[in-house]
Amino acid sequence: MEQKLGQLKTILAEIADLSGAAALLGWDQQTYMPPGGAEARGNQLGTLQRLAHERQTSPELGKLLEDLKPLTATLDPDSDEARLVKVGARDYEKATRVPSEWVVEFAQVTTMAQQAWMDARSKSDFSIFLPHLEKIVGLAHRYVSFFPQADHPYDILLDNFEPRMKTADVKVIFDALRPKQVELIKAIAQQPQVDDAFLHQDFDDKKQWDFGVGVITKFGYDWNCGRQDKAAHPFTTGFSNRDVRITTRVAPNFLNSMLFGTMHECGHALYGLGSPDALERTTLDGGASLAVHESQSRMWENLVGRSLPFWEHFYPRLQETFPSQLSNVPLDKFYKGINKVQPSLIRVEADEATYNLHIMLRLEIEIALMEGKLAVKNLPEVWNAKMQEYLGVTPPNDARGVLQDIHWSGGIIGYFSTYALGNLVSAQLWEKINEDIPNLSAQIREGKFDTLLGWLREKIHRHGRKFEPQELVQKVTGSKIDAAPYLRYLSQKFGQIYGL
Repeated sequence: MEQKLGQLKTILAEIADLSGAAALLGWDQQTYMPPGGAEARGNQLGTLQRLAHERQTSPELGKLLEDLKPLTATLDPDSDEARLVKVGARDYEKATRVPSEWVVEFAQVTTMAQQAWMDARSKSDFSIFLPHLEKIVGLAHRYVSFFPQADHPYDILLDNFEPRMKTADVKVIFDALRPKQVELIKAIAQQPQVDDAFLHQDFDDKKQWDFGVGVITKFGYDWNCGRQDKAAHPFTTGFSNRDVRITTRVAPNFLNSMLFGTMHECGHALYGLGSPDALERTTLDGGASLAVHESQSRMWENLVGRSLPFWEHFYPRLQETFPSQLSNVPLDKFYKGINKVQPSLIRVEADEATYNLHIMLRLEIEIALMEGKLAVKNLPEVWNAKMQEYLGVTPPNDARGVLQDIHWSGGIIGYFSTYALGNLVSAQLWEKINEDIPNLSAQIREGKFDTLLGWLREKIHRHGRKFEPQELVQKVTGSKIDAAPYLRYLSQKFGQIYGL
């Protein structure tokens, strides 16, 4: 068995290396690549991803996995070796259904689409992006056709980001969540609104950047194994547990964008940096799912970064950084301002109480696209109508509406629900963390995050992809993904802020 395991790990390491090289090209595309390089970059990515896919679907790999199944059945089912074969077999089964030609075309189409999206967004003109997105939706339909018929075609796409999760499962969770969040938002709307005008001033880009760097350094982001750059839409990408990079964007007249975007991406990066060496270059490195990943980013952004204890430590430093803007703004007013609840246009800047409604809107749109009930050309009209229905606001243009997110340009359809699921998981974990670390608030108030990070390393990060998301959440919290802790968190926090 040891020999076959060694052979398996050799092949998986080659696949990981090819995928890492492709990811590096993707990172460069969104940070430093000149626009003219898009076509060549698409060809390069197509070649790398074809090679990775051919290795991932090779008969040699399939035979090794098949030979190892009975051997690993004698091991602890939670051991690295047993899980390596289990997860590897599932990845192999999925990969072998997808032709290499589709993989190459997908890489080429999405590379060109991302450049078109950036151009369309800068000009607020959906028509520039339209033909590219039509190709991507067509590719998504073709991808679904490679698999046995599911209960819903969207299940096939969702499974790529949230293993074993079904569209019906997400709908049940969201249907239970939506009315309670709407009820909370309506109750808040009856109260006097908090003032956040002080957040909408001129804030020097460099000072914002340096302050954000200081915060995530305290969180535990290792600059020997990472870096931060600017991107049109913030993202995190990793090539190993020794190289996980983040990006952010800076708004010169709104403090929240860079501040909380940086914390969010750092949360993703800390998860990647916490992957153990033993799982590196195997099919087990990375995160359990995108919901679990988002639980990490949303936790550091919101449960830590928007908390009062956090700002009791950091606010004096922020006032020193921006004395003319904030010296006369007391801590309580600042805390309430950064947590202001108000329906808004931009998802990544939405408050915690309304954020999930942005996700539910996107989920409905993606499902309609996959059901063939919505044509891509009608997206701006439908987007604006749903924004009015869900949030009572209508985007003034495409850039602040249908073009605001980068995901579709990268062919990422099936992802959005994981943001809301991640919110739920973050609150479940937070309740357990506070049971295990009863003085957590005091530690955060002192600017100490090592105990929190250590807990996450032990309970979440070190497992990589060994456990499926529901399985991992159950192991750590005692229950599967549950909306109740998140609703308790929202009610307590905003009840205090708005006097409910």
